[in-house]
Amino acid sequence: MTSLVAFFLLTFAISWAPWPFGIFLPCGPLVAALIVAAATGTLRDLGRRMIRWRVPWYCYLAAIGLPLLVIVTTAVVHGGADWSLAWGDVTLLFLLRWVNPLDGPLGEEPGWRGFALPRLDSRWSPLISAAILGAVVTLWHLPLLFLDEGNPIGWAGLPTTFVITFVYCWLFRRSGGSVLLVMLFHIVQGAIVPGTLGYDGGDTSDVLALGLVAWTVVALALIVFDRAAWQRPSPTDLTGRGVLTTPIVQP
Repeated sequence: MTSLVAFFLLTFAISWAPWPFGIFLPCGPLVAALIVAAATGTLRDLGRRMIRWRVPWYCYLAAIGLPLLVIVTTAVVHGGADWSLAWGDVTLLFLLRWVNPLDGPLGEEPGWRGFALPRLDSRWSPLISAAILGAVVTLWHLPLLFLDEGNPIGWAGLPTTFVITFVYCWLFRRSGGSVLLVMLFHIVQGAIVPGTLGYDGGDTSDVLALGLVAWTVVALALIVFDRAAWQRPSPTDLTGRGVLTTPIVQP
């Protein structure tokens, strides 16, 4: 528990410290995870999670398909999208998000999912630990509402962050604790944004609001129709080799 608290405090300190200067550092979770993992001797565990690619095939389908499904559905429902995408720009953004620590996927996922979630799961049920993590991550994003530059998330951003955390946690557990898979999910989710489809102003807010509804439906569907993923596993399952859980990490 001590390492988890230290991670959360360090994450907020790193990311929020430059807030008075109009800067938010999204690499806070990554840096905090590396520091605390190194101090507690669990850095190797985190590294293994980041390269874990042998996962059930449906995890890849979910990591790519769910974000695209939400993007396309919300755009179709709203209407007025420009589908003549600059695929070269989208592809470049997709590749850059893998290696840019100042972007969400690499800056956040090793910390939130790779470090924090296994420790939460070792103490609470999967549903409760997802709710706790969702609340923490949502609070962490708060400065983005007040920044003029960067990537303000709009009024729908905070509740969407909370809801989508349940989807991230589901994918992480079903992939046997793979940070690589949740990074893929995060990358695809942000590769095509409302601006990419030609939305601006009020249309952007409307599309983000539709996205909140869509992700709420997805999260509820995963909870209702895949109940096994939200049940506390037996001790024999806590090995990191199954698809229902993530290994317990000590301390």
